[in-house]
Amino acid sequence: MRFTCEKSMLVQGLNIAGRAVAQKSSLSVIEGILCRAGHHLSLTGYNMETAITYEIEAEVSDPGDCILPAKLFGDIIRRLPEGPVIVVVDESYKVSIRSGYASFTISAESADDYPELPDVNDGRAIRIPQNKLKELISGTIFAVSENQGRPIHTGVKFEVTDTSITAVAVDGFRLARRTFHPEEPTSRELNFVVPAAGLKEAEKILTDSEENAAFTLGTKHILFQIGAATLVCRLLEGEFLDWRKVVPTGCPIQLVANVGDLSSSVDRVGLIVSEKYKSPVRCVFGHQELLMRTNTTIGAAEDRCAIAGDGKELEIGFNVRYLADALRAVPSEEVTLELTNGLSPIVLTPVDDKFDFAYMVLPVRIKNG
Repeated sequence: MRFTCEKSMLVQGLNIAGRAVAQKSSLSVIEGILCRAGHHLSLTGYNMETAITYEIEAEVSDPGDCILPAKLFGDIIRRLPEGPVIVVVDESYKVSIRSGYASFTISAESADDYPELPDVNDGRAIRIPQNKLKELISGTIFAVSENQGRPIHTGVKFEVTDTSITAVAVDGFRLARRTFHPEEPTSRELNFVVPAAGLKEAEKILTDSEENAAFTLGTKHILFQIGAATLVCRLLEGEFLDWRKVVPTGCPIQLVANVGDLSSSVDRVGLIVSEKYKSPVRCVFGHQELLMRTNTTIGAAEDRCAIAGDGKELEIGFNVRYLADALRAVPSEEVTLELTNGLSPIVLTPVDDKFDFAYMVLPVRIKNG
């Protein structure tokens, strides 16, 4: 195998595909990166759960494939001078790497024992702008559960209809939903749950551009195509929470707040709260004003934030981190706060119809006084 490729492109490919390389495994070949030289140069990392392949333009004079030691090869390429890199792999899998005056010789392995990647070719791709798919992921993934007792909730549920693509995450204490309405009908009806680990990798690859990404649903896997990168991961199986039944609707108290102002107040009050010194933030929704207080063994904090509407002095306690996370995910400048009573969740919904989201945070019991 012999190819020539620009260092910058090789580094980018190694950075992206390398994220899926197994760190430690009983199957040693997946601790390396699969390199295939044909019409293009492709680099693949696969940890048996998630596979990432990145294609690079390269001048291939002798096609072939091998498994390269991921860390060593990556470290060498990153430290080479800028410009073209020549890589030659002989029949005994000795690898010669040259760029400028620098040269290295390392060992590779045969690609014969590399596991076959999951095949996801039995579905039609759904196209969505990269920035919109990124928003669906980043706007929900923070609320996935870490409880392995309910593995289905350690992923994000996607619901595709003819007119919408919705992402939902729940962890037993909060819920996050984002919905995108494509300009063209999807002509599909799909429901599937993608593990958070795979989505985090997709989120890192996605850009803020309006260029299309695509995803294709297989029987047990999903394939994301993002520019030159392809990511395949296993789907989660099980019964996901019927989230429509748990999100309150028709709440009697509806208030409007500036997201930036409210986030700043929550963050300030949260300075007194930590994992070690946990305490709920006590929220009193008054007339045109929200009062927040908290007390821990390290101190006390109080802040006020202007709101539009009358909360009728409703008092509720919340986990300050969950409230802050929800506010950070809100994509608009203003948000509607929907409330029922002191034992019901707060639901954050759009003021403007051009947005479609819901963030729900369950209350925490607070002591009187």
